[in-house]
Amino acid sequence: MTKRQLEELLKDMSLQEKIDQMVQLPAGVLMKNGREIITGPLSDLHITQEELDGLGSILGTYDPDELNRIQKEQMERQPHHIPMLFMLDVIHGMKTVYPSPLGQGATFDPDLVRDCASMAAKEASLLGVHVTFSPMADLCRDARWGRVMEGTGEDPYLNGRMTAAMVEGYQGHDMQEPYKICACVKHFAGYGAPTAGRDYTAAQLSRHTFLEYYLSGYRAGIRAGAGMVMTSFNTVEDIPATGNQTLMRDVLRGELGFKGVLISDYGAVKELIAHGYASDKDDAAAKALTAGVDIDMVSDCYSDHLAEQIRSGKISESLLNEAVMRILELKNKLGLFEHPYRYADKKEAERFILSDDNRKLARRAAQESIVLLKNEDDILPLYGGVRVSKSGENQDNTERQNIRNKLALIGPYADSRSLLSSWAVAGEQKDVVTIREALEECGAGTLLTAKGCPMIGRDEICYNCESRETDSLSDQELCEMEEEALRAAREADQVILCVGEHFLQSGESASRTELLIPAVQQDLMRKVAQVNSNLITVVVTGRPLDLREVVKLSKAVLIAWFPGTEGGHAVADILTGATSPQGKLPMSFPYCTGQEPISYNAFSSGRPMPEGKHLRFFSGYSDAPNEPLYPFGYGLTYTDFSLTDPTLDRDVMSQEDKITASAVLTNIGKRSGTETVQLYIRDLSASVVRPVRELKGFQKVKLEAGQSCRVSFPIDISMLEFLRADGTFGAEKGKFQVFISRSSAEGRPAEFTLQ
Repeated sequence: MTKRQLEELLKDMSLQEKIDQMVQLPAGVLMKNGREIITGPLSDLHITQEELDGLGSILGTYDPDELNRIQKEQMERQPHHIPMLFMLDVIHGMKTVYPSPLGQGATFDPDLVRDCASMAAKEASLLGVHVTFSPMADLCRDARWGRVMEGTGEDPYLNGRMTAAMVEGYQGHDMQEPYKICACVKHFAGYGAPTAGRDYTAAQLSRHTFLEYYLSGYRAGIRAGAGMVMTSFNTVEDIPATGNQTLMRDVLRGELGFKGVLISDYGAVKELIAHGYASDKDDAAAKALTAGVDIDMVSDCYSDHLAEQIRSGKISESLLNEAVMRILELKNKLGLFEHPYRYADKKEAERFILSDDNRKLARRAAQESIVLLKNEDDILPLYGGVRVSKSGENQDNTERQNIRNKLALIGPYADSRSLLSSWAVAGEQKDVVTIREALEECGAGTLLTAKGCPMIGRDEICYNCESRETDSLSDQELCEMEEEALRAAREADQVILCVGEHFLQSGESASRTELLIPAVQQDLMRKVAQVNSNLITVVVTGRPLDLREVVKLSKAVLIAWFPGTEGGHAVADILTGATSPQGKLPMSFPYCTGQEPISYNAFSSGRPMPEGKHLRFFSGYSDAPNEPLYPFGYGLTYTDFSLTDPTLDRDVMSQEDKITASAVLTNIGKRSGTETVQLYIRDLSASVVRPVRELKGFQKVKLEAGQSCRVSFPIDISMLEFLRADGTFGAEKGKFQVFISRSSAEGRPAEFTLQ
């Protein structure tokens, strides 16, 4: 439709029709026999039949036949035959699930992330979905918050690159392109900084920190063209985001230039009452609409309370018209007026979903996301290089390549299909390849598999973990499970221990006060390590954890970030050396939970602790180091690299110039490998305090053994800009340090002056 046609449509719509477009309900209310639900769980919403007939959007289902039926019947009932929007949480894949977004951050590969989002968009569109509630652009610096798994890490630059890549993958250049869907950047804003890491609470951020660092991911997604933004549950400067007019109109639509649809999070308009910001539903509806919220997700604030306020003149109908026009424009951008059923096609979906190509991409993404934290005595890969036998005798490389060791595969994740995370809503465990299946498939020698223990112990607190296996196991059965694992460990040359979080311990409403693997798994690890010291530990997780004991007891440690449908294949590929690890940490792994929130790009303080020392009256802890156990950007591979100190092509830069920083990377190992070379910059003095380092670029470089190459980064004025003391963005004259390194904690700087 043309702009003029949309305007004519809006002009001809009744007040009730307009309000209906702004209401979103769960799909169940319109599914076969679903109208009975209105008298059940959703009865308190007071939704009338008339309102259902004009409903603007639904969420939560992906059956193409059912959605096509709903679309047809709704358009027949709707006075102007306006098509509906179908929305879903397509967070890291649809039916083919790739690694959790935090794992995607670990790839440091925006092109790969874009491809994964594009693949998910096609699967979703074939199943009838128009909008995904992704990407989550929230900056995540506190691992206690469960939703860090849904973001791409602690760094604003990396987060922005990945957010933009996801938007581009979902939407393409035009949402009317075949198999594209609308991206929804969330949660605006500051949701990633909840007080004490507890979900839904206030984000206590200084205005400067909020504007410079926490807005960066959303800004990148909006610049990439995201068609929708979602409000956050938290307060910003003591005003709930969903009713925050300054945040939504001045910042989002003004400073960031967003022109698309703004949707509340689930029930967030009604929650303005619980926050103490709105007195009742009338007030909540008025404040949300005034703030600029176009769609009320799953509450009756708009449906029951907007009409009377507009008729009475309390709210201007012009605000309503603006919101409805944005919704109509999105439907038009998706091509729904001409093609209301778009690409929803069950037969085509069956051909494409979980296809070999899709699985291949998911496997590659999982491979590149896995991070190797430790590899003592080069115990990995299993079949290559010098190995130490159970007796402790070295065996040469040639001999070991032809030997298949006896391996014990132990732990609750050894043969588990729970590799998808709590946010893979459409993924099915039956489609998941387990680690055991993958190792057997590649002929990984004699494999002794034993679970050893349940995922969560009987006495452990895990409010989200609903039906726990331990509830149905007797003490004798638990003892037998453990003894089976210990027998396997005694017989084996090496033990692969697969442990980690329960998949419901990460995600929404999964905040934690202790960042440890479950105690029952720690106990199993200690006992296994006593009978076999050749311990290789695979940690499946959605967040950084305190891994001090894991690292101490293990010769090798791999991090797998809920790796998805092909997670088992990817882990086996890394373990056996079919591919080398190349993931880098997108978030720092703390030394202990008490360090949280922690990030590499912190401020120095006036009393920085001298490097390598622990002195009183300097900024530090009395019982722990300042440094994390493993820093942002860290990750090993199966070869080794050397990287020279950076050199600059000039040491003075004007506002119009560029400086090129470069360093020579050499593969000094015996295997090919990929290294992610990272560029960091530090502003040594400015009108406001600047971080000790900031990531400004990265390059993934693959080199054969003995090969070298020069890695270069152009530095321009935009990379030196920040939010200055006067409230403007720009660079300031002075000295800057440049680091080119393999992690945020390495490297010696070069220095230049900006004139």
